[in-house]
Amino acid sequence: MIKENIYRFTSAYRGDYEINAYRFNKGEKSCCIVGALRGNEIQQLYVCSKLIRALEELEKQCKISYGHEITVVPCVTPFSMNIGKRFWCEDNRDINRDFPGDPAGEPTQRIAAELLGRISGFQYGIQFASFYMSGDFIPHVRMMETGKENTGLANLFGLPYVVLRKPRPFDETTLNYNWQLSGTNAFSVYTNETERIDEESAALAVASVLRFLSRMGIIKHQCHGGYISTILEEDGLMPVKSSTGGIFHRIKKPGDEAVQGELMAEVLHPYENTVLEEIKAPCSGVVFFAHKSPLVSENSVLYKVIKRLKN
Repeated sequence: MIKENIYRFTSAYRGDYEINAYRFNKGEKSCCIVGALRGNEIQQLYVCSKLIRALEELEKQCKISYGHEITVVPCVTPFSMNIGKRFWCEDNRDINRDFPGDPAGEPTQRIAAELLGRISGFQYGIQFASFYMSGDFIPHVRMMETGKENTGLANLFGLPYVVLRKPRPFDETTLNYNWQLSGTNAFSVYTNETERIDEESAALAVASVLRFLSRMGIIKHQCHGGYISTILEEDGLMPVKSSTGGIFHRIKKPGDEAVQGELMAEVLHPYENTVLEEIKAPCSGVVFFAHKSPLVSENSVLYKVIKRLKN
C-alpha cells in the first residue's frame, strides 16, 4: 500500500488542504474508489476506511491480481468534515455540483477539476454517495443514464437493487456523470446512513465492492454471492408526500412491506402533539426510501415505494 498526496493547496487560516489517496498494487488503472465528497458523509468515509484495511490485507496475501492497480480516495473535503459542515466551509458550495471543474475557478471547482483529472483513466469507478434528501435507503447501486452505463456490471455488486436515473441538468455536474463521460464505468453505492455510522450497511457495502472486484478478476477473494439485483427506473418509484408540516413520526422503514392504505407515518402538531396527518401507503410494495429528519415541511417526500407488480 502506498499513501500519496494527490492535491494540496495552502490556506491563510489553517493547515494545508490535502487530498490523500491509497494505492494498492501496480499495473493498469483497474478501479478507483472515492468516499466522502461532502463534510457530513461520515458513513462514506468509514466504509472507505474499512475497505482500505481489507485491501491492505489482500495485498499482503498477494491476492490482488498481477497488473491491476486499485486506488482509494477516502475523503475529498477534510476542511468541511473537521467543522461538521456538509458543503464547502467558506462559501457553502457543493463539490459534487462542480464537476468537471475549472482549474482557474472557485476553490471547489479547482478541487473538482484536479480530482477528476487524477481519477480519470480507470476502467471502473465507485463512489460512496449520499442523497440530497435526508433519509434512509435500501442499499443499492445507482447509475446515470448517459448512454454509456452498463447495468450488467452493476449487477455484479450483488446488492438488492440497481437504480437507473435519467440525468437532470444539475446531475451533469456530478462526479458519477462526468466520470462516465470520461470513459470510466462509474457506479454510486448508497448505504443506510450519512452522518452516523451503520455497521451493518457498511459491512454490506464493503462486501459488495470486494464481490465486484473479485468477479472482475481484479482481486482473488472468496465472498458470499449476494443478491440477484432488481433493476429499477428511479422515475418508476412511487413518491409519498406530506400535505402539512410538523414533527415526523416514522413507522415504516426501508425494506418494510407496505399494503395499500396501511399507515406508514404520522405528522404531529409541534406544540400540541396531536396527529395532523396520517401518511398511508398509496400502493402495495416495498419501502425503498424513508425520510429521517424529525421535522417535515409541507409537500415533502416522505417515502418512495417500489410498487408491487400485479399478477
